[in-house]
Amino acid sequence: MPVQGMERRVITSLTNDTVKYIEKLKKKASFRREEGCFVVEGIRMIREVPENRRILLFLTEDASRQHPELASWCERTELVSPQVLQKLSDTETPQGMLAVVSMSDRAPSAEPARDAEPTCTAEPARDAEPTRTAEPLYLVLDGLQDPGNVGTLIRTAEAVGATEVLMSRNTADPYSPKVVRSTMGTIFRVSVRITEDLPSAIEELKKKGVVIFGTHLSGTDFYEADLTGPAAFLIGNEGNGLSEAVAATADRLLKIPMEGKVESLNAAVSGSVVAYEAYRQRAHNRSS
Repeated sequence: MPVQGMERRVITSLTNDTVKYIEKLKKKASFRREEGCFVVEGIRMIREVPENRRILLFLTEDASRQHPELASWCERTELVSPQVLQKLSDTETPQGMLAVVSMSDRAPSAEPARDAEPTCTAEPARDAEPTRTAEPLYLVLDGLQDPGNVGTLIRTAEAVGATEVLMSRNTADPYSPKVVRSTMGTIFRVSVRITEDLPSAIEELKKKGVVIFGTHLSGTDFYEADLTGPAAFLIGNEGNGLSEAVAATADRLLKIPMEGKVESLNAAVSGSVVAYEAYRQRAHNRSS
């Protein structure tokens, strides 16, 4: 029995127009950008979604009974069969719920028509909460391909109070299901900006007084660098590191000292280490 306030009809067709629309959102980054929305799964992620970003919720009947509070989660809530949910899910063991959410803050809309495609917004996302650090701090991702690395760095950005995560278009899409899942909800609280021309975007930061630090094997020991001022850290592709064009924008190249025969660290680990050193230095300045 559906929870109160939810219609009794259950979507069972795998060719339902809304089902096909969500499947396309899940698979195609270009379509997500065009529509201005993306898909999230699971109770933890769904609870993280700000109210003004909620567009559509799919629930199985079992999930609706387990979480009756979700009946009023957004304006449009649909019951679907486990088979439909399984088809749309990006995980091996779906939790019985999936939502379409906006990339940006959105004004409440009229009740969507049944079976119509969800109404999304393609407006650029507004900046998230202001940085907690005394000076601007940016994480700049150059061609990272692993969704887990991108998601981890977005989480790190929130943890260190970063101003923004700036990324090249050829970096893994931050709104893909795997990246969204690995952000653990921080995708809704961190300012993320994708640019077609990363070197030019970096040059704009430099005009604002931001010092550009590139993580590079030929750099100097980053523990000796003063990271207390406005700073941006360039983090390169997992296999090839920074592209030549992006590395050329750096004011200074830094490397993480390592023992043994290790030549490099995972991109997310490297970015997190340097970001936390900046956080440590800034926290020390504030307390002294």
